[in-house]
Amino acid sequence: MISPACAGVGRIRQGYNKLMNNLVASIRERYQHTLDQIASAARKSNRDPKEIRLVVVTKSQPLDVVQSAIEAGARILGENYPEEGVMKIQSLAPQSGVEWHMIGHVQSRKARLVADHFALLHSLDSLKLAQRLDRFASEANRVLPVLLEFNVGGEKTKSGWDASDESRWSRFLPEIDTLLELPHLRVHGLMTMPPLETNPEDARRFFQRLRLLRDHLAAQFPQADWRELSMGTSADYAVAVEEGATLVRVGTAIVGARKYKLESEA
Repeated sequence: MISPACAGVGRIRQGYNKLMNNLVASIRERYQHTLDQIASAARKSNRDPKEIRLVVVTKSQPLDVVQSAIEAGARILGENYPEEGVMKIQSLAPQSGVEWHMIGHVQSRKARLVADHFALLHSLDSLKLAQRLDRFASEANRVLPVLLEFNVGGEKTKSGWDASDESRWSRFLPEIDTLLELPHLRVHGLMTMPPLETNPEDARRFFQRLRLLRDHLAAQFPQADWRELSMGTSADYAVAVEEGATLVRVGTAIVGARKYKLESEA
């Protein structure tokens, strides 16, 4: 005979499993819808949808949501806070085929975590940070792929080199030249976070500016790899794809609103 306590535990487990199955199904539906929208935007601009990779942003999401996103098909996960990201990587490892990207601002004191644990850093925003990452990547015996972050909107609250006006572009070229010589970093392109716009079309000019900057840097430094453009979020990723994005960072539209923020990352 099954005791009442065991029966109660069984019902709780069944309820939890049903809840998780529903969560996976819901995320899978939104994930596939996002992929369909990306493909549609790519075809609209005569691009191959295979050129664009979807980064599912799981910042401030609990482990059950992250696990559900993986089960729903997500293969690239983006985190904003190094300590939170490493906790998830270690808690969910090994997850076959899952790639973890750091997409948020990285404080110098957190550089080692990024160099040790992430497959790609989208948000390299200074030469000082690059030099620290290079040292830590050397100690980890690896080469860290990075994207350079540029502030295309001129917002004082945003990180990155100021690229809000073409007249400013020559100012950061010496730093980029020095950065490209660091042996344990590999630049693969650019990233931006444009001003938050109510209408996605209003963000188009900022995406265009990043693409033009990428072309300018490619002409100045042809020895480097500039193929990636990380731009576009839940609000405007379709427009970003039309303007050349190869990586789009979508969180809320797939996994829902953020759930919490770790105190240590505030």
